[in-house]
Amino acid sequence: MLHGEFVKNHPFVDGNGRTARLLMNFELMQSGFPPAVIKKEMRPRYYESLDLAHTTGQYEAFVELVTRCVNESLDLYLKRDR
Repeated sequence: MLHGEFVKNHPFVDGNGRTARLLMNFELMQSGFPPAVIKKEMRPRYYESLDLAHTTGQYEAFVELVTRCVNESLDLYLKRDR
């Protein structure tokens, strides 16, 4: 939600998305989760889900996308520990 609301407000001329992703990952990591890395191939779904959240207030698709990214990061970390 922090990411979506930050980008919706669009406080800067440039770098709003990068800043929002940094804030989101900071919050995730403070809560004990790994960062959500949104890969290039997921970018269209990322923008679509964010647009849906902004136009309808429905964040489910965006939350699912971020959850998937967090799970992928967690899988990567767990494989590295072995």
